[in-house]
Amino acid sequence: MKTILLLAWKSAWSRRFALGLTCLSIMLSVAMLVAVERMRHGAHASFAASVSGTDLVVGPRSHPVQLLLYAVFHLGAVENGMSWDSAERIAADPAVAWTIPVTLGDSHRGFPVVSTSAAYFDHYRYGRHQRLAFAAGTQFHALFDVVLGAEVARRLGYSVGDRLTLSHGLEEIGHAGHADRPFTVTGILAPTGTPADRTLHIGLEAMQALHLDWHGGAQIPGVAIKASDLAKFDLRPTQVTAVLVGLKQRAAVLRVQRLLPARLAEPVSAVMPGAALDQLWRLTSGVEGVLRAVAALVLVVALAGLAAAVLAGLNERRREMAVLRAVGANPSHIFLLMLCEGLGVTLAGSAAGWAAVQLAAWSIAPALLAHFGLARDIAAPGPTEWLLLAAVMAAGLFVSIVPGWRACRLSLANGLAPRT
Repeated sequence: MKTILLLAWKSAWSRRFALGLTCLSIMLSVAMLVAVERMRHGAHASFAASVSGTDLVVGPRSHPVQLLLYAVFHLGAVENGMSWDSAERIAADPAVAWTIPVTLGDSHRGFPVVSTSAAYFDHYRYGRHQRLAFAAGTQFHALFDVVLGAEVARRLGYSVGDRLTLSHGLEEIGHAGHADRPFTVTGILAPTGTPADRTLHIGLEAMQALHLDWHGGAQIPGVAIKASDLAKFDLRPTQVTAVLVGLKQRAAVLRVQRLLPARLAEPVSAVMPGAALDQLWRLTSGVEGVLRAVAALVLVVALAGLAAAVLAGLNERRREMAVLRAVGANPSHIFLLMLCEGLGVTLAGSAAGWAAVQLAAWSIAPALLAHFGLARDIAAPGPTEWLLLAAVMAAGLFVSIVPGWRACRLSLANGLAPRT
């Protein structure tokens, strides 16, 4: 067998240019196939890690996926809110252990602003039930304190003690500014790989103070309340975007999900994050299937090119095969020689494709985290990737059978006789 492997290597090296192009096409195909699968698993894992400690998300009545996306991942527009009275009733429910009210609507240089309470830093969990930690500073205490996510601080160059202003709206450049009420950075969160990294956090009272002289998304003409006069006003929030809920007993989540909306005076939706994510993946499964199919089709084309390249070279190698037969090689040896060549090219292309995905994951990981919240580590292939690579090798073996069968049928006399 060692001799056959050596012969296969020397034969392939003599035709390295043609086989190199085939290897390149297999590499690109495998890279595409593995990248699609890794991005799919990465998206699922990152989304699930963002709400690992939340049992329910309660907000104004809407589709579960829509509620989850804007309440937890800050994606999409906030159409309406839920009254503060409902948020307090949820917190007072005997089955509820803690609540985190959140309000959205403002931004800073393209990053969303979340108005919340101190409970956010105490009860929010991500990943494997990890708590939020501070890389620098502490949580907000004064009215115009702000805590930055790790990505916000890194990309905008902020540090503790810096001052900034917020904008009304969620566009890259807000619809209007709150320049008269600047905030002071009091803390910067450690990286989490969740939407918290790309978020600015302020208190509920701060959001109310920003909009005392606003109505309908615009500042009231002729009305300007000075920051020094804000203490005269009741800054309790009137409404929130949603409430993240943790229960005393997680086994009671279905019962609470059913009964909690009935106890409130307004129509709300209570969503289990896991169930809403399942709905999201079902909605996107068609796109995932198309990407997989395209990647598989590209791989089929590459493997067909491998078979075509080997078959096309058989006529040029007739004398080579005849000489091997003359020195004692039997048809099975010729067959194994062709299989080894095909498997070698497939293995080299597969390894190079997987390595290319690893290199790409390392190089674009910061961009994925910044723009999409996908935290991907450099790791060995997972079970699904191993299955994909095994399937590629099996397909490479299959397409090598035809050239091998054709080569072993070339007779010694046919190989040595002059062609007419």
